[in-house]
Amino acid sequence: MLKSFEFGNPRAQHVLIQLVDDHDLAGMEKEITAIRAATDVDFRLLALQVADWNRDLSPWPAPPVFGKVPFGNGAKETLQEVLTFTADPAKKYYLGGYSLAGLFALWAACESAVFRGIAAASPSVWFPAFCDYLKEKTFQSPCVYLSLGDKEKKTRNPVMANVEDRIRDVFDLFQGQNLTCTLEWNKGNHFQDNDIRTAKAFAWVLEQTRGNE
Repeated sequence: MLKSFEFGNPRAQHVLIQLVDDHDLAGMEKEITAIRAATDVDFRLLALQVADWNRDLSPWPAPPVFGKVPFGNGAKETLQEVLTFTADPAKKYYLGGYSLAGLFALWAACESAVFRGIAAASPSVWFPAFCDYLKEKTFQSPCVYLSLGDKEKKTRNPVMANVEDRIRDVFDLFQGQNLTCTLEWNKGNHFQDNDIRTAKAFAWVLEQTRGNE
């Protein structure tokens, strides 16, 4: 079961949904402040905490990249829970997150048409076979934000070292599909400014709603 934490205006039309872990929750107040500083679009944010990061956010099994913990295939079950938070047709829903949660958001937009925007901050697009999956599926969200740290490719892990090439591939793919899409480069590696990077992602997708109320 996903444990939910609520921030922002509970009556807002725009609902941001973010898959989180303990580290994300610790920076949530800073993230909320940064979103509000970047846009005046009113929002409610639901932070949904997963029990097992590698299992619950992975669309299919994959070998470990850090330590000995492999990736599972719990994304379908997680998405079914996420969709229970999107039942009000009067609301507009946006899905996002950092790292593997960003990858989950991209994957979810191929499995469901409910999300008006995807906020994928430093998504784990190095995940085996993920780019091939995107090429075979229809991306069902009209706008998508992508970002990456400019030093994220500098890792000894050969799988993760491909992340910069892969995110360029994803961006080119989305542009070819005429989606409203941006790719922003942040300074630093993967393990810094998670809250601020995620805030920029959500603020951008909220800004895309202007003129479409």
